[in-house]
Amino acid sequence: MAMAGAGAASYFCGQAAATFSSGSGSCRSAAVIGRRNSFREVIFSSGSKHRMACAVLEAKRVPIPSIPSIEAPKEVSSGDGAIQGVPEQGSTVSITVVGASGDLAKKKIFPALFALFYEGCLPQHFTIFGYARSKMSDAELRAMISATLTCRIDKRENCSEKINQFLKRCFYQSGQYNSEDNFSELDKKLKDHEGGKVANRMFYLSVPPNVFIDVARCASRSASSSKGWTRVIVEKPFGRDSESSGELTSGLKEFLTEEQIYRIDHYLGKELVENLSILRFSNLVFEPLWSRQYIRNVQLIFSEDFGTEGRGGYFDNYGIIRDIMQNHLLQILALFAMEPPVSLDAEDIRNEKVKVLRSMRKLQLEDVVVGQYKSHIKGGVHYPGYTDDKTVPNNSLTPTFAAAALFVDNARWDGVPFLMKAGKALHNKLAEIRVQFRHVPGNLYKRSFGMDLDQATNELVIRVQPDEAVYLKINNKVPGLGMRLDRSNLNLLYSDRYSREIPDAYERLLLDAIEGERRLFIRSDELDAAWAIFTPLLKELEERKISPELYPYGSRGPVGAHYLAAKYNVRWGDMSSSEHSKS
Repeated sequence: MAMAGAGAASYFCGQAAATFSSGSGSCRSAAVIGRRNSFREVIFSSGSKHRMACAVLEAKRVPIPSIPSIEAPKEVSSGDGAIQGVPEQGSTVSITVVGASGDLAKKKIFPALFALFYEGCLPQHFTIFGYARSKMSDAELRAMISATLTCRIDKRENCSEKINQFLKRCFYQSGQYNSEDNFSELDKKLKDHEGGKVANRMFYLSVPPNVFIDVARCASRSASSSKGWTRVIVEKPFGRDSESSGELTSGLKEFLTEEQIYRIDHYLGKELVENLSILRFSNLVFEPLWSRQYIRNVQLIFSEDFGTEGRGGYFDNYGIIRDIMQNHLLQILALFAMEPPVSLDAEDIRNEKVKVLRSMRKLQLEDVVVGQYKSHIKGGVHYPGYTDDKTVPNNSLTPTFAAAALFVDNARWDGVPFLMKAGKALHNKLAEIRVQFRHVPGNLYKRSFGMDLDQATNELVIRVQPDEAVYLKINNKVPGLGMRLDRSNLNLLYSDRYSREIPDAYERLLLDAIEGERRLFIRSDELDAAWAIFTPLLKELEERKISPELYPYGSRGPVGAHYLAAKYNVRWGDMSSSEHSKS
């Protein structure tokens, strides 16, 4: 018997309540509902998952033709043999963290997996394996992991119980990264825990890039799933230039399909970066302004208030341009500048990002400033310079700071400078996007601002970290009898507006990978286009041995960055000392 309208939605709510309360794939079910209706965060935005899912459905008045269509949702293939939707009852997910003894695994990956478990976002049947060369028992792995696990601030009453439940699902296998025999041993252990269910397997490669291909070969040949899906998450860096990146991609594709490779850039999982498209495409006040007609410049700023501190040897092989600008900031730029996609489907979004990257000019040396921090004494404390690090060569020319002016040569953005700035050992820790709008033509109140028209410029600021916020700078009259103008902020500070803790970026990306959602992962042609922009510049810097401009530890960076901005009649928006106190 057919059902439609409110009656169907009511029936579905009853089914949804049963699904959510069972503890099986609750976040996945809600995420699927949310994504189909552009409300992805339904799984985190309400204490009652049942009510939220039902509210979304009833608001949309989803017609459901019959009861069987509810009990067996339509299956959608993800391209690698996976089915996107509520997990089937006879399946299990096995997650192997390769490089389990490393800092990234301990500080980010295992805590993110626990957070997903704590929120009820992992499937009912799952197993986590750590794999590394270090000799370790299951108990030792659990002890190592437990030292880094924390619970959500608003749910700590059963924290210890949840941690114990999670640790019981964690196991360890020692082995070499290039040994198919060792991966065969891992395969046997995985099968023991999978218990004959349809096995879906995910491998997180938290290892140096030089062993990516070995791990992909061994996992593919000796430990991949025979019936379910197999996915491999690859952590940056994805090569050092176009050539090495291409070799890495070719090597991975010898053993994996493109649909199995998930290239992770954790910045794409940050809350404010994911909110960027929603802010633009779902608010009429912004979308018509998103072009060269109204936007004067866009600034992408990343700064850290500490140096390499223990990572000098690794960092010296890459530098700030490869480490931050070519991936994190360029990915944000592509999301910001892309045309409206046909849909929210992963391929539609990534197609538009690739178009932006292919429209960008190759970076020229005259549009770049590089710097390197030097030692500095402040408040009686000595802060070491970059080359004071014993793991860094004394004559190193590796930049710890870079600023660049990039251009997107298409109809929407022709002539608009996109200014990037990234650095270590600066005066603050910050990541933000700044959109400076054009001056008001024939501004009636320009005398109130004097000769500095920048004081009257509207500016949209999206602060990615810390203290996540979105605020818009506007001009308004100061109360009183006189005509005095002031610059104020219309401010959305996330900590004031939302009581729940913001999930870590790795939580979102790991959940996406389990679900087969590829929207926030990087496609191979996207990676090629990104390296094409930066590779000529990197080669020129290294071949000509360009010396970076020195700047004191804890300063605002090289003076040259200000001259670069001035060249395009731009002032860096993060330079005001009172900026963040006002916001």
